[in-house]
Amino acid sequence: MSPSQPSSQRRYWRLAFLFLAVALAAFAWRHFSATTTAKPAEAPVPVSLGVADQRDLPIWLQTIGTVQALNAVDIKVRVDGELQQLHFQEGQMVKAGQLLAEIDPRPYAAQVLQAKANKARDEAQLAVAKVNLERASKLAAAHAGPSQDVDTLRGQVATLQATIQADQAALDTALLQLGYTRIAAPFAGRTGQRLVDAGSIVHASDNTGLLTLTQMAPISLAFSLPQEDLAEVLQANAGQPLQVEALSRDGRQHIATGRLSFIDSQVSSGNGQILFKADFANADGKLWPGELLSVRLLLRTEKAATVVPASAVQQGPQGSFVYVVGRDQQAQVREVKAGAVVDGLQWIHQGLAPGETVVTGGQYRLAPGLKVAALADARQTASAEQHQ
Repeated sequence: MSPSQPSSQRRYWRLAFLFLAVALAAFAWRHFSATTTAKPAEAPVPVSLGVADQRDLPIWLQTIGTVQALNAVDIKVRVDGELQQLHFQEGQMVKAGQLLAEIDPRPYAAQVLQAKANKARDEAQLAVAKVNLERASKLAAAHAGPSQDVDTLRGQVATLQATIQADQAALDTALLQLGYTRIAAPFAGRTGQRLVDAGSIVHASDNTGLLTLTQMAPISLAFSLPQEDLAEVLQANAGQPLQVEALSRDGRQHIATGRLSFIDSQVSSGNGQILFKADFANADGKLWPGELLSVRLLLRTEKAATVVPASAVQQGPQGSFVYVVGRDQQAQVREVKAGAVVDGLQWIHQGLAPGETVVTGGQYRLAPGLKVAALADARQTASAEQHQ
């Protein structure tokens, strides 16, 4: 063995020990780091939250209805003649009895004069006949004249009396015809479009009237409800007529409040609906005939009802449920019995108490037992983590 061989072996073993020491140190460092570094906590699920409230809750039946005038008529002429004057503007509000138009009255005034003259003539003849009858009766009683004259004169008196009655009827008719030359509003309302111009020759037989007059106040609102609601409406309406509200088409704006005034006597065989009507004072003129509006009928008011935002209530295989958030900020599923939705609030019959916190948005991210944070809090937490 050469003197250099032991020296080479010693260098080999020193290098082997050094490599092993480095490997053990690296393993120990990795193991220590893995066991001492804590896992990051799972972030809470960002959701919208709401609180169950307790309040008096009105229960409504809602549908679509049409505004109807209580009276709407075509104003037509009742005698023939020249239309001399129109006394209204299109779209004008008029009072009951207000003059709307005039037809040339002169031919009808002449007929009145003629009827009066005929009556006066016959009344004069009757007076003479009565005097003659009285004279003839005295002569016949004294056997100074024939009794046949008395009978003849009595017939004349009776005939003239009947003629005078006919004259009076003719005079009444002539006065009526003369009155028809002045056309007045039968009720207060709003005038429509003018359909005939002054100077036109009009006839009682014309199909077209002068205008349409529509009563604006009070006014009616007609709507239909399913026959399934009838029994409940009848029961609620047994005392004071039920309150009815007229709303804008989208149901967001209140327009007027009225009272139920009519329930139809039969259900429509075509659609199973029944017709209702409500009357409104409409003193401000906000309701317009023919207008299509949302309508809601107040059935009753539930006292101290528990309500939550309607978005909190979800549907599952077992029915309605909500996510309830406890003090530990964990969301748990709670089955509830839900009722009507009124103005965005869901009535909860059973399963929830006032003051409990519920999830109103972001439920699709949840599972029972997960922690939650209100959206504003979750944003603040995320922002803080980004700056660390």
